[in-house]
Amino acid sequence: MSAIVIATFYKFVPLDDCQELQTRLQAHCEAISLRGTILLAHEGINATVAGNRSAVDSVLSWLRGDARFADLAHKESTASEIPFQRMKVRVKKEIVTLGQPEADPVHRVGTYVKPRDWNALIQDPDVVVIDTRNDYEVAIGSFEGAIDPGTEKFRDFPAYIEENLDKRRHKRVAMFCTGGIRCEKSTSYLLNQGFEEVYHLEGGILKYLEEVPEENSLWRGECFVFDERVAVKHGLALGSYDACRGCGRPISEADKAAATYEEGVCCPHCHATLAKEQRERLREAHKQRLLARRRQKAQPA
Repeated sequence: MSAIVIATFYKFVPLDDCQELQTRLQAHCEAISLRGTILLAHEGINATVAGNRSAVDSVLSWLRGDARFADLAHKESTASEIPFQRMKVRVKKEIVTLGQPEADPVHRVGTYVKPRDWNALIQDPDVVVIDTRNDYEVAIGSFEGAIDPGTEKFRDFPAYIEENLDKRRHKRVAMFCTGGIRCEKSTSYLLNQGFEEVYHLEGGILKYLEEVPEENSLWRGECFVFDERVAVKHGLALGSYDACRGCGRPISEADKAAATYEEGVCCPHCHATLAKEQRERLREAHKQRLLARRRQKAQPA
């Protein structure tokens, strides 16, 4: 069985034809049996899609045929099965939700720092280093000495900045995220708030883990990713976490040993919050996945 390719990509670029682009892109993706989610907004595009090699190549070629996406960069991983049920192309207000219209990376963004130069920057005692990701992401890994803002979602980030950072005292701020998209938004926001020197890790944590040798790394733990891998380590090797089907959070072996864990349904993080109807849907979906796997194993090679 050929491997499934998972491609992620984003680009901040003005789009004035989102509705028309949505229709054409949805049709193309369905025609090539691609699945996943593509978000379109006036500020750009953000996507994670999965399919066979030819399908992924096809959608990337289709997009790059548009001058606005000619230089579109993407990252890839592989999986044994498609982690999405359907193809969704959606038009949203933002491709990554911060809720601050003045944060516009198309017009203003922080200084990009290459992975090879990141260690020197964040070890400078005059630099405030902030992890822009959500609390459950930070919990399994982050850079040594980085501040965890304790946010549950990205749109909480401006409130954290307002309450904890002072542009008169914090002259140099460095931020990082998984792949770079949240940092572009957050650096643009800080610059608009009057902060003078704002930096972000180019290519995000994933590029750092790919390029910086483990013996020279300041990364501690694993990096949560939004695909079937769940988490990765140095060299982008597969991490040790699974994902809860109920809430999507990374779960460890200790989480799975808890009395409140139910495979395919819930974990200690969401056990108390899932409604009865949600549990039943998740149990049925888990049963169907197990049946599908059994049928696949029963098929002759």
